[in-house]
Amino acid sequence: MQISDAESVVMEVLWTRSPLGADEVVAALAGRQDWQEATIKTLLNRLLNKGAIRAEKEGRRYLYAPALRREDWVQGESESLIDRLFGGRVAPLVAHFSAQRKLSRKDVAELRKLLEGIDHESR
Repeated sequence: MQISDAESVVMEVLWTRSPLGADEVVAALAGRQDWQEATIKTLLNRLLNKGAIRAEKEGRRYLYAPALRREDWVQGESESLIDRLFGGRVAPLVAHFSAQRKLSRKDVAELRKLLEGIDHESR
């Protein structure tokens, strides 16, 4: 499922807290985005049409909640990125960040620990 950058901002609100009415989503984004209410409602409708969220009628309004789990979306996005930019391989991704000096000492320590865990599991 393809979710645009703008739609992902709305999804983050709903992943954090839901169900929410459109007015509550608008209020949650008021301090973070310079979007009009109509823009947010359009994004909610797009997400609804894609099946990323669901809507349940409550009185005269709809309450929106995610139908797509954040973990599933992150997995799809990360696989897509690695496939497009690094031929589906993780090692060139890490090498790229290393070459660009984007890995902190903490990142390197965490990667070592992760690799040791993977190596231990494969034995």
